[in-house]
Amino acid sequence: MAYNENLADRIREKMAEVPGVEEKHMFGGIAFMVNNKMCVGIIKDEMMCRIDPTIHDECVEKEGCRTMDFNKKPMKGFVMIDETGMRNREAFDFWISLALEFNSMAKETVKKPKTKRK
Repeated sequence: MAYNENLADRIREKMAEVPGVEEKHMFGGIAFMVNNKMCVGIIKDEMMCRIDPTIHDECVEKEGCRTMDFNKKPMKGFVMIDETGMRNREAFDFWISLALEFNSMAKETVKKPKTKRK
């Protein structure tokens, strides 16, 4: 199992009424894109949330939350939430709401053109 399917179902249920949601497999997990912008994802058993970088430091102080580090590079504005940080509906909804709130302000990721290998 590359990612937690039960967690994916919880996210799908929460995002059911959100327009513009698309699922993409990436990072060995799954990402939920909203309006072509990464919003929430799952890597193994943790939920990744893209949040406003201005509240990042405050958020990582909360139980079960840590800075996402991709290839050992900390990414401000991206947090990982473990089971303790989303054990009840209120906590789970808090993180999803933060990610959706920031999504409306976030810039769409510009795809780099692929270069041909020789």
